[in-house]
Amino acid sequence: MIKPLLTLLTVLVLGCMIIALPTAHAAKVNVTWTEPSKYRDIDAGTEGRKRFRENMFSEFEKHFSKLAKALPEDQTLDIEVTDVDLAGDVHASGMNQIRIIKDLYFPRMKFSFKLINADKTIIHSDTVNLKDMNFMAGGSLRYRNQALGYEKQLLDDWFKDTFKNYVEK
Repeated sequence: MIKPLLTLLTVLVLGCMIIALPTAHAAKVNVTWTEPSKYRDIDAGTEGRKRFRENMFSEFEKHFSKLAKALPEDQTLDIEVTDVDLAGDVHASGMNQIRIIKDLYFPRMKFSFKLINADKTIIHSDTVNLKDMNFMAGGSLRYRNQALGYEKQLLDDWFKDTFKNYVEK
């Protein structure tokens, strides 16, 4: 008799704890890739161009969504990407092409964005031209072993500076 009551009590306590957890905030994110065939450098190296582009877009979209988790959930972040120049440059190496990372080939991105409230008012918008000419000297190793690590760090820095007044505390 006591054992079923303890089990029921445990389930109720755990249920209350889960309900009491803070809910995750995340603004909705819409990313539009405008004329990617004209982007400065999204060369695949040895990977198929179409597959590389799809993977790259997916990585960026996931990263924008990750950043937007800091914004209130009733907001929408619309981003229109107009140019990407990945860190490094693709060079022929025998029969393969590989991306060589040198400080000469720094990451760049151009896009416009709008942060929109639930009532559809634009609370912040801009057109940005991001670049990090000092990307190899930076101390952050956060994305060291990830695809598009230098570009993700560039976006992190932009987001932190741009949305510091809108981030949920």
